[in-house]
Parts: sequence; structure tokens; C-alpha cells
Amino acid sequence: MKQFDFLILGSGIAGLSFALKVAPHGRVAIITKKNKAESNTNYAQGGIAAVTSKEDSFESHVRDTLESGAGLCNEAVVRQIVEEGPARIQELIELGMKFSESEDARSHGRHELDLGKEGGHSQRRILHAKDVTGREIERALLHAIAQEPNIQIFENHIAIDLITSQKLRGNSEFENRCLGVYVLEKSSGKVETFAAPVTLLATGGCGKVYLYTTNPDIATGDGVAMAYRVGAAIANMEFIQFHPTCLYHPKAKSFLISEAVRGEGGVLMTLDGVEFMNDYHPLKSLATRDVVARAIDSEMKKSGADCVLLDITHKPAKFVIARFPNIYKTCLGYGIDITKEPIPVVPAAHHQAGGVVTNVDGETDIAGLYAVGEVACTGLHGANRLASNSLLEALVCAHRAAEKAIGNQQSAIGNLSIPPWQSGDANNPDELVVVSHNWDEIRRLMWDYVGIVRTNKRLQRAQARLANLQQEISEYYWNFIVTADLLELRNIATVAELIVRCALLRPESRGLHYNLDYPNQNPEWAQRDSVLRK
Repeated sequence: MKQFDFLILGSGIAGLSFALKVAPHGRVAIITKKNKAESNTNYAQGGIAAVTSKEDSFESHVRDTLESGAGLCNEAVVRQIVEEGPARIQELIELGMKFSESEDARSHGRHELDLGKEGGHSQRRILHAKDVTGREIERALLHAIAQEPNIQIFENHIAIDLITSQKLRGNSEFENRCLGVYVLEKSSGKVETFAAPVTLLATGGCGKVYLYTTNPDIATGDGVAMAYRVGAAIANMEFIQFHPTCLYHPKAKSFLISEAVRGEGGVLMTLDGVEFMNDYHPLKSLATRDVVARAIDSEMKKSGADCVLLDITHKPAKFVIARFPNIYKTCLGYGIDITKEPIPVVPAAHHQAGGVVTNVDGETDIAGLYAVGEVACTGLHGANRLASNSLLEALVCAHRAAEKAIGNQQSAIGNLSIPPWQSGDANNPDELVVVSHNWDEIRRLMWDYVGIVRTNKRLQRAQARLANLQQEISEYYWNFIVTADLLELRNIATVAELIVRCALLRPESRGLHYNLDYPNQNPEWAQRDSVLRK
């Protein structure tokens, strides 16, 4: 058994920030499924929303967040995260994070951060590093992590299940405390036991539950599924944010066209070159993501087209290339010069607004188990995440969770001995085609029946089919030795079920959840979360 003081699952901004804060107080293990830089953070293009200019204010950022959240945000949480954001941004800069500076200010001998604007924001407040902000954040944090002797990173390790006191004792009379996690070392197939008094879920979201997503392959909802299996509360999983503009190209896999392109003047058009967003919202192409995604979905269904166009050719080519070097270079690699022709785009699953229920300090309802970042549901995002608020939430809540975890450190194991992983009579998998087929079926099912626009009938059909798939997957899981593919399949099946169940719980349309059978908001569901427990 590997024993640590702090156990972190995930190596994005939430996990790495937490690790740096707790490292002076004990031994830290970071468990990550692939290499340490592979995370949703690494793919974040837009940036971090924070109040840093004199023209902006906390009140304005709070108001924009509440409006985007469609009556479901926890205002106290919103205020705490918005107001604590600038201090956390400053810490990031001190670690070596290099945000883009204003060219105009620099030409006049001043150093000012270049602030972008994105959908739903009333002010320019998006700090960015050109269009590769996430990659730059990962670089800065991993460089700082490398200097910490107390931190050990276990790459290519995938968590199987959390270990809790109730599971070990076999009854629910005792306090349910997290003691650690069973972990599969992918190359050897060996299962190891990691124990710690503090376990942090920083596992990101669940984009791979859908056929089309902007997320990397690792985004299979592992943290939500594991937390649900040990009895943690899960909320608002019906609110899956579809990013309106993913590059539509047969050879492009999950490449995001940043919201900042629209923030800098990009216009959405049909394939015939007709602007359409003015028919849907006064803010046109700068409306919030749920509005824009539904508008694109509607236009595609009306015309039968496979995509729409995003046009920024009216801006000077020099500006476009300087502001969006990665997008320009990537599109050019697919034969699209974005300075001369519009970009074909399509909506894709992007962000999980719900998750494991936590307070602003990252505490779940299981002692010793914390959750921070996209895996968590703090009440910040409500029914629709405001663009670029997610990295801000991860920074602030990781800081607060670290302070809380340090203050609450104790030996969690006590007299309980954690047994090693038992494979029993499990065999090597004989038909891997079962895993790949079920994986594809779930993702297509979710895309077709539980996508941007839903109906009760589609949701009920999805629920019935998922129940059959769950039974197959369960039998396979218990009969065969675990593999990374099987574990991820088991997790996406669980998360798919949670999304459908939460969607059926909400008899209205609000934010990211749009049900044709209930096209309007129901006042009775304002400030009400859809909460599930096992």
C-alpha cells in the first residue's frame, strides 16, 4: 500500500494548484491517466475571466455570471469566487504564467494585460495567452511542481474506485470517510492501493460521453462516476454545455474555435452567407453559449446542413494571425485560411456544469473527499457556465480546498486495514469488441437523444437503452480483469445515466437544458438543483 498525506486524481489546473498549496504540509501523490500535461486545462484556448481593469467591477462580473446561470447560481458562491479571483491570478503570474499584454499599451511604453471579451460578458475581462492559455497555465504549474520534492506524479495510472470506511465495514452506521483509491497501472495491468487522509477529485468533465466533443480522450467523467458509486451527492448533470464552434472537418478531431473569435468580431452565417444570430438574440454572435448552440442547431436542422460558418475575414489578416496563432496555423493545416475564408463550425459537447456537490471549499458530503474544478458542482455556473469562469473557479476553489484540507488533516485510516485489490476468478477479456461497441453506442445514443435539444420521449428511450447497456457492462466488469478501456466505459455509462436522470427530473427549459415538451422556465424550479444519490 502506498501511503501519502494528500492524494490528487487529475493533473489540470485544479489538481496542480491544490498540490502546490498542500506540498509544504505533507507527501503528495498526483495520479493522472496519461501524461501529466494531458488535461482539459491544456486545451483551454479562451482564458480566465477576472476583474483586473479599472473599467470593470466585481458587481459587473457577478451580474454577468448570474444572468448566464439563468436563476440557478448560488450568489454567495459567485461573489466569493469573483472577488477572490484577482489574488489567485496574481499568484499564477508569480509562478511564471505569462498572459498576453496589450500591443497598444506596449507601443506607448506601458505594460498592461490584453483583455479579451467573450459571449455573455459586459466588459473586457478575459486574461489570455494568445489562444493557448491552457497550455501556458499547464507549463507554469508543472514547472513549479517540478521544484517540489514532496510531490510525486504517477503518470499512466487510472483510478478504479474510491475506498471508503462504509464500504470496508459493509454498513452505513459509521461516518462515511474516504480512505484512498484503488489504481490501475496501465502498462503492467497491476492494481495498487493508494491511501491518504485527504483525497481530491480534480478529474475534469465528461465530454467523451458524447459523439462530438471539444474535450480530449481522457474526459470520461471518472470522478463523478466514482463519487456517485460511494454515495456522494451529484447535482445538475443535465446541464452539459455544448460549445457552439468546433471546427467541422473530416480530419479534424475535437478542435475548438475559441469563443474569443466571436469576441473579436467573428460573425456566424449560414452556408449561403446569411447572418442569422440577430433572429435569436440582441447580442447576436456574442450571446451566451446555450443560446448560440441552440441557434446553430436550429439553423442546421432547418437547412439540412452539416455545419454553419464563422467569418472573421473582415478583420485585418495581421490582427487575426497575431491574436489567434494556434487557430490560424491549425486551420491552415486543413486547407482553411481564416483570414480569407470563413471557418466551418458545428456545436460539440464542451463543459459539464453540474457534478459532485461541494461547497466553495471543495468539501463533498464524504469526509476526507474533496472535489475541485469541472468535476464539482459549487453553484457558480448555475444552468449555464459563463465563458472563461471555469479556470477561475478551479484556481479559487483549489486554494480554498487546500486551506481547508490542511486545517482538517488527520489520520483517516485508524484501525481499518485496507485490503489489497482482489481480482478473484476474473479472466483476461476475450471479446474486446464488446467494449468498443458499447462505448460507441453510448456516445451516439447520447448525441442523438440527450443533445442540445431534448424531449421526454427521447430521454425515456435513452434511459431504457442505457439500463440494458449498464447490465452488460456490469457483467463484463465483474467477469474480466480490469483494463483502462473497460474502466472508462463503466464510467461513461454511469455518467450518461446520471445526465438522463437529472434531465428527466427537470420539467422545464433552463440554460443548457432545453426540452421541447417544456419550452419555458418553471418558476418552481428556480434555485432548485436536481440532486441524485446512489
